Amino acid sequence: MMRWLFPFLMLSLCAGIADGAVLEGVGHASIRDQNLDQARAEARQAAMRDLALQYQARVSTRDTMENGELVGSHTELSALAQVRNATIVDEYQSGNLLRVIVRAEMSDAGGEAGSCQSAEASTLRKRVAVTAFPVIRPEQGGDGLDEAGLQLSQALVARLQQQERLQVLGATSLQLFSNLPDAPTSRKNSATNQLTNVVQLARELGAQFVVSGVIRDIGLADPGAWGSSILDRMQRSIGLTDTSRRFEAELMVFDGFSGSPVFRQRFETSADWRPDGSGSGSFAGAGFGDSEWGSAVEGVMADMTAAVTRALACQPFMARITRVDGQRVTLASGATAGLRPGDELHLYRSQRYFDSLDGTPELSDTGVTLTLDNVHPDFSNGQMPEEGGLINVQRDDLAIIW
Repeated sequence: MMRWLFPFLMLSLCAGIADGAVLEGVGHASIRDQNLDQARAEARQAAMRDLALQYQARVSTRDTMENGELVGSHTELSALAQVRNATIVDEYQSGNLLRVIVRAEMSDAGGEAGSCQSAEASTLRKRVAVTAFPVIRPEQGGDGLDEAGLQLSQALVARLQQQERLQVLGATSLQLFSNLPDAPTSRKNSATNQLTNVVQLARELGAQFVVSGVIRDIGLADPGAWGSSILDRMQRSIGLTDTSRRFEAELMVFDGFSGSPVFRQRFETSADWRPDGSGSGSFAGAGFGDSEWGSAVEGVMADMTAAVTRALACQPFMARITRVDGQRVTLASGATAGLRPGDELHLYRSQRYFDSLDGTPELSDTGVTLTLDNVHPDFSNGQMPEEGGLINVQRDDLAIIW
């Protein structure tokens, strides 16, 4: 069965919707075992693909063949299409076939290219916390790979810091998920989209986004290929055994304010493994890239780093309000984020309702802007034209640059 994946269609707060269009996409799916909900989800996904294709999104397809048979198909859409307000407007069932029509607002979302390139937020350094990438199956470790989860997150921190486009905070000793095989579906409340620890962690670290993930597979293709007998050694020497090792990691980026996911993608590779070879005995250590498997994994880490940068490029810049004194407002972000005196930020109220206190907070625009006049490395403050009490702006509300 083909599975259509959409890692780059970002349902986000992205601003600057220029040259957007309202389009309708059609998707079909078969109803199996009378599971209408599953069919509806598949049909909706197919309709989203149709929408993206109509908006001239690039599509990359990779098929997996075994013994001449198609065993898997992986399709990716590039980050050229952003979807907003997607709604099923029509549904029709004929026998075991379900058809849905989805209407959505489509616009460019090309990372640093496209409509957000001129947005003010793209010039600011958003604060990102990177947590551990635990190995789901620790028994696949050994051979210097027991700390792969910690070392992968540390490598991502270093790579993101080198780009100097984000403020990167290392929280690599913290594990975000309690149920690793199902990550990131373990939630505080199944009725909400808020992950248990994201909001709390982001608040403690002062981060706007949290990057996390898991290593789903780091196993040998054939564990028996590395036997110590004379026969095992002879078979390895003449290439009769599969000496490759797999690497599969899932990367997730969460909005620290709401806990909602803004990006998710799996990365995988496989290459020849040599336990005694140069660099292959220590994950991400010195000489790691000198081995075939190490070089392949380093390529994956480079792709993961680029994916985080692209996913956050068009996101708005948000700073928490830490103090309101009359018309004076203090923010928890400053010069290290790129803020300068004279910058203007829009003030938003954060609201929760008594019947859903654990739900995602809603933001409402006050219609008031804050002009900075005093900027320090980690905080800044400025004036707004009205008293805070008149518009009910208070601590933990947000100042946003789009």
